[in-house]
Amino acid sequence: MNFADQLLVRARALNKKVVLPETEDDRTLLAGARLANEKVCRVVLVGEPAKLQADAQKCGADISGCEILSPLDAQVAGPLAEKLYQYRKDKGMTPEKAQELIKDYLYFATMLLKEGIVEGYVAGATHTTAENLRPALQIVKAMPGLRTVSSFFVMIHPNPKFGDNGVMIYSDCGMVEQPTAEQLVDIALASARSWRQLVGTEPRVAMLSYSTKGSAKSTDTEKVIKATELIKQADPTLCVDGEMQFDAAVVASVGERKCKGSPVAGRANVLIFPDLDAGNIGYKITERLGGAQALGPLVQGMAKPAHDLSRGCSVDDIVKVAAISAIMAS
Repeated sequence: MNFADQLLVRARALNKKVVLPETEDDRTLLAGARLANEKVCRVVLVGEPAKLQADAQKCGADISGCEILSPLDAQVAGPLAEKLYQYRKDKGMTPEKAQELIKDYLYFATMLLKEGIVEGYVAGATHTTAENLRPALQIVKAMPGLRTVSSFFVMIHPNPKFGDNGVMIYSDCGMVEQPTAEQLVDIALASARSWRQLVGTEPRVAMLSYSTKGSAKSTDTEKVIKATELIKQADPTLCVDGEMQFDAAVVASVGERKCKGSPVAGRANVLIFPDLDAGNIGYKITERLGGAQALGPLVQGMAKPAHDLSRGCSVDDIVKVAAISAIMAS
């Protein structure tokens, strides 16, 4: 059984509830039907029941196993609007604005997550990352101890010598454009937590750079060096090392030559990139030239799991991300 299939099995055992708000898209309805019918998780679809049933019938999705909640149902939406007002009144929210905003499917679904009515959230098939995550960043916010919400990819490489049996985490590849040293600390700590949640083994975190152990010096390399020092102070138990080049992080012979004695070099399973350019380019090279499967972008560092899909996602992608959301809710 491959790693992606293992995620479905693990999610099934947890029986978590995940909301899918983008029900105007057939992919969401088909994914919701599959998740419910295969019992990967319990599914909440957002929308008017009659319309959803008609739309599902048109695209061949059996959503009989899904729960449907409507933002126009005053019994559900009314209390959520009041909570939304309370959470955002210091930012200028009024009761009237909250009542109007709760009709937005993404805000409605985010409030379901915030209030514990659901345990995971997955959207982004029809919205930009900014549109999709804005409600969660405003309402759910970062988990205690972190100030930075970031993203990561689970990379599943066909060569098992990389990472742990081919599985690695790359971060941040989708959100934080030019992270400071302090933000890199948050990204690394969140990535280590994501690794433990999804893989279950101990993370070995490489702080990547174009330099290895002082082979070059610049403000860019100093940022990574500083971040590595701060991470070790924040979590002395975490296996982390840097700064190091990509080959030193993942190739044992190179790691031994460039970082002799490092507990991470040559065997890293969590790779932290110094900026968004490097992360985004790196994951796409690994995927397109290296033949790896990329699961993501996935969101980490949030107090509750709210995930962002690519607008080009497939039904299968939505199913996998929903399973990941269920696991990260545990």
